[in-house]
Amino acid sequence: MAQDYERGIQLKKGESVDRAMKRLKTKLDTEGIIEEMRRRRAFETPTERKRRKARTSIKRHRVRWRYVSEATEKKIAERKAAAAAAGEGHGRGHSHA
Repeated sequence: MAQDYERGIQLKKGESVDRAMKRLKTKLDTEGIIEEMRRRRAFETPTERKRRKARTSIKRHRVRWRYVSEATEKKIAERKAAAAAAGEGHGRGHSHA
């Protein structure tokens, strides 16, 4: 049996209908319901789905990496330095005389 989820807002005393509609729309937008409705309106091919997921993952990771701890930043810097040191001895940067 499908679960029933009650989506909605309670109208506050003295609140206009327009303001309540704006609150509802904002709530549905933050929960991702409006985007999902738009997406389900038409069939999405597997290729389109991969593209959409790749696009959203970029956004998600951008927000995720915005708040990186100092320890994590140090590890990233160490990995970059190790990769740069490993790359130096592989014949890059030839000088032809």
